[in-house]
Amino acid sequence: MPPRSNRRITLARRPDGIPGPDDFALREVPMPEPAEGQVLIENLYLSLDAAIRSWMKPDCSYFPPIALGEPVRSTTLGRVVASRHPDFKPGDHGVAYACGGWEDYSVVAGESLHRVEKRPGFPLHYHLSIFSAMGLTPYFGLLDIGQPKPGETALISAAAGAVGSIAGQIARIKGCRVVGIAGSDEKCRMLVEELGFDAAFNYKGKNTEQLSRDIAELCPRGVDIFFDNVGGEILDAALLNLAMFARVAFCGAIGDYTRSGPIPGPYHYWQILARCATVRGFLTLYYKDQFPAAIDEMEGWLKSGQLKFSEDISVGLESTIPSFAKLFTGENRGKLLVRLQQDRA
Repeated sequence: MPPRSNRRITLARRPDGIPGPDDFALREVPMPEPAEGQVLIENLYLSLDAAIRSWMKPDCSYFPPIALGEPVRSTTLGRVVASRHPDFKPGDHGVAYACGGWEDYSVVAGESLHRVEKRPGFPLHYHLSIFSAMGLTPYFGLLDIGQPKPGETALISAAAGAVGSIAGQIARIKGCRVVGIAGSDEKCRMLVEELGFDAAFNYKGKNTEQLSRDIAELCPRGVDIFFDNVGGEILDAALLNLAMFARVAFCGAIGDYTRSGPIPGPYHYWQILARCATVRGFLTLYYKDQFPAAIDEMEGWLKSGQLKFSEDISVGLESTIPSFAKLFTGENRGKLLVRLQQDRA
């Protein structure tokens, strides 16, 4: 039997810049009960993703903004404890993509819960890291939109992050020359020495002109695939170095999530015309029917040692807010998760 109350972190105010403790409130509320078609899950792990910061804005573009006083929306891995949906029973495990919350227990619609089972040789929580958005986002963005070909050049922004590091490794697996952009010399060395990138450079303290020169030096034949996690000046610099018929996979704009006021568009948008380039945004959930096949392929890469990743796991609901801030300061080392309960499968 679940307890009678539920701890949750709610959004107390709209953050200005990097979210801090004053932007949230830790509350204890009555245990929610599922309605017809819903399930109650005990959250085992929370996924901390940069997109959550954009959902805190009043004008979030692709999901409704998180309402003040409501739990912070998140993707969670949970165990079903009560079900009023025919496809789930107590003891089942599932991932609530962008419909769980920063709380011990969440009520979600049954059709929004993606059933998962432990895969031999891998812990259950991998379904919230490499077998979830962390791995599936670069998988579909790089392969479906990037369409990599051997010998092409792939440029990855935020390359040392959880998503960017996987995108670069997939490009390498597919035979591309891979160049990463990261926020420190240490991270650049890690990309080359540990993850097999061909080159990497530090973007800190550089304007668009300087960034463009660095890209041109490391991508002398132009950029065939740009996997964009950042937006802003880095996007502008990449546009100035596109090869003919380049493909830009627009994954995110973490550089803009903490900015206030109007955000300028890319100043060198015209290069898309000049290079006959394709720019496409994407949301991983639209590939949901392809998740099993993608996970199977990534499992093979993990077993063969072609794909590596790391996790940064904090423990306890109280650790969520300081851990979330790491996404915007560059302190995290791998996929950020919060463990609430131990895996029991």
